[in-house]
Amino acid sequence: MAVIPDKYKDILNTKAAAHVATIGPKGEPQSSPVWFGWDGTHLLFSQTKSRQKYRNLQRDSRIALSITDPKLLERYLEIRGHVVRIDEDPNLDFINSMAKKYLDLDKYPWHQPGDERVVIVVQPEHATYQG
Repeated sequence: MAVIPDKYKDILNTKAAAHVATIGPKGEPQSSPVWFGWDGTHLLFSQTKSRQKYRNLQRDSRIALSITDPKLLERYLEIRGHVVRIDEDPNLDFINSMAKKYLDLDKYPWHQPGDERVVIVVQPEHATYQG
């Protein structure tokens, strides 16, 4: 059986942000919204290596993401899983694709010189949903 029911996969193709929760260095939860992609198997999102979320995931690969349907706010999908890969993104291909999805821009407009971007690849293992 699929972890994410077909009835909720449409949420993964919206422009909604995913609120990503990781475990901080002292065991505390840390959550923030991110742009995300869905490749049919994995959730993907971009991070810079200087961010706490990146350091959290290097230490502990457990992760949860919640996404609210932008058309029906009582409908949501929460996914728990593990980071299975962290891919380098030196040419900014992934973050630029997210700028296209969310802003209709060809290039991510807030890139800073020296930022090292990676793509976090998440394997869903459990889902809860409503609506």
